[in-house]
Amino acid sequence: MYLIAIAWMYVVVMMTIAEAASPGGTVLGAFFTFLLYGLLPLSILLYILGTPGRKRRIKAQQEQEALAATQPAASDKLASSNPQSSIAPDAGGQPSATSQTGSITPVREKT
Repeated sequence: MYLIAIAWMYVVVMMTIAEAASPGGTVLGAFFTFLLYGLLPLSILLYILGTPGRKRRIKAQQEQEALAATQPAASDKLASSNPQSSIAPDAGGQPSATSQTGSITPVREKT
């Protein structure tokens, strides 16, 4: 893939030099030749040809994140199946009722 890009840029650089060095050419024309014949089409080509690699990297990253998300859950299951584990009784992740502070106090119905 990169061999084609290198060869194309060589051709474009030669076209740019010819444009700048010719009696009827200008440096501005050489710049636009380099930009419109070289950088723009090459960037589009490399973006399109790089799509499968980007998809593979994204998929691998998502698999790693899924594996990392399931890894702690699997170790928690192993620890909970062990009767000698040192997990606190309310290790469910919810705070106890006494540690909750709210701005509204509970009101009971009068019976």
